Amino acid sequence: MALGHTFAGLFTNDNALAKELGMSGEKCGERLWPMPMDKEFNKIMDSTIADMKNAGGREAGSATAACFLRRFIEKKTRWAHIDIAGMDLSDGNNVLYPKGASGFGVRLLNEFINRL
Repeated sequence: MALGHTFAGLFTNDNALAKELGMSGEKCGERLWPMPMDKEFNKIMDSTIADMKNAGGREAGSATAACFLRRFIEKKTRWAHIDIAGMDLSDGNNVLYPKGASGFGVRLLNEFINRL
């Protein structure tokens, strides 16, 4: 939601992957904005009764989701988390989507795969 209805948040461990996804998004109209995964976000997942929490509330929710995923992905694996919270529904004022569920990301990933 931090990026409104204009961009989806992009979290990744690889700058080249971020660039590839960003170019795909620009071409198809489903734009992305790079977001941070700072080690400070990991503290939000700390728990006194478990190894970790999988949700930390609204505070940095998309960043903690990405940091949570990062904990389970092998270090050498290129990966990305695209947070579509602000893009999942359309009010009908966007030329790409009618009113309702947008299907955001389908065009983006199709373009990305075609570029590969």
